[in-house]
Amino acid sequence: MVMGSLRQETEVAIIGAGPGGYVAALRAADLGKEVLLIEERERLGGVCLIEGCIPSKTLINAVELAEAARAAKRMGLTFSDVKIDKDALLKWSDSVVEALTGGIGTLLERRGVEVIHGRARFIDNHSLALEESEVSGVDFQHCIIATGSRINELPAAYEMPVWSSAEALRIPQIPESLLVVGGGYIGLEMGLVYAGLGSKVTVVEFFPHLLMGADHDLVDIMFKSVSKRFEALLLESKVVGVEKTANGFAVGIEHAGETRTEEYGQVLVAIGRRPNTDDLGLENTKIFPNEHGVIPVNEEMRTTEPNIYAIGDVAPGPMLAHKASREAKVAAEIIAEHKSAFDNRAIPAVVFTDPEIAWSGLTEREAETRGIQINVGRFPLSALGRARTLGRTSGLVKIISEPDSNLVLGVGMVGPQASELIAEGTLAIEMGATLEDLMVTIHPHPTLSEAIMEAAEVAAGEPTHIPPPRKKS
Repeated sequence: MVMGSLRQETEVAIIGAGPGGYVAALRAADLGKEVLLIEERERLGGVCLIEGCIPSKTLINAVELAEAARAAKRMGLTFSDVKIDKDALLKWSDSVVEALTGGIGTLLERRGVEVIHGRARFIDNHSLALEESEVSGVDFQHCIIATGSRINELPAAYEMPVWSSAEALRIPQIPESLLVVGGGYIGLEMGLVYAGLGSKVTVVEFFPHLLMGADHDLVDIMFKSVSKRFEALLLESKVVGVEKTANGFAVGIEHAGETRTEEYGQVLVAIGRRPNTDDLGLENTKIFPNEHGVIPVNEEMRTTEPNIYAIGDVAPGPMLAHKASREAKVAAEIIAEHKSAFDNRAIPAVVFTDPEIAWSGLTEREAETRGIQINVGRFPLSALGRARTLGRTSGLVKIISEPDSNLVLGVGMVGPQASELIAEGTLAIEMGATLEDLMVTIHPHPTLSEAIMEAAEVAAGEPTHIPPPRKKS
């Protein structure tokens, strides 16, 4: 353990330089605050940028380009066999990450934010001790906890060289067969990457459906597509044993009441994440995380210590980078005595499978659970001109609205570029738009965005490009 001898003072100390921490630092500095950003890693950007959403989407994009090239044959386009150079692909992914991490450093430097590398722990509600740093500690007026989360691991009984998603992103090898434990968005995305690279991929999911947070009608369409690219998708299944063998791993899988053992070249564990709050010295403050490691906060992102804030994966809500960045700005603005609150009506979620799934606001499953009466309008991409020109007609867009007022409560979609289209749905919810607002907004033709307008028309009972519902006799 290395500790420096110098202590520093600052107005705002921020622990963690991910999409929550560095955005908070930039915003606080812009508002005139003296900011000190503490990061344990050598590079800035956090898990999302270094070993999460950015490198994974880089690999996904490359694999989907190869898939698109192979699928173009039906359009009359033929290519020589598409090959993927693993080393060149990793070099490209690394270059994307390096450019972005370097850009964050430049932004912080130009804002006058001081960056210190080290491991921070609270001594009390106004001071931190640092390890592995040239600075021994920091005294602060305000502090923002933005330490992110870490990957859940298999139980200790199964400890052996299985992959986490972070390790899988480095493509140590392209195994002949790969077992993915976990059918959430990380498992599905990484499974599709390796399927595209040539592995025979099996996914094991404990629950009866993939992506339990998404509506089933969206997931079902995606399921049909990815099933063709995976060797197997085993729902309501669980891993009950893992043993290292000469050729890989012997894995016991319980499925449909029976346990069978299969051998795989590699195992990838993608069973969720846990907030990084259990080694922060919070016991030296009045902050008490819940049983899941989440720190309770109010809409100003304040914890039970009024001068300490928590944002991102350590705060309640989905573990999403864009949520963290929004919360970061709220915390910085409150510290600068501006009026601000995290009162957003919708947080978009995206799964970068093929086809993509995205949703925002109220889902049908949530409405049913909470007993909320809703109206739902669905528009199939098979009836959309742009989807036809792309040869991508498997999908739909749906609008969920309040029956009496026609207020837009939720938007869900599955299909190409859903990750881009969901922003319009989120804006509609945030602005309190109605079905009529979406219907009378002119959408360019021919585009995928027209599906949002068309779904609103269906929800309002005025569909144009699909038959209207039959009138009751």
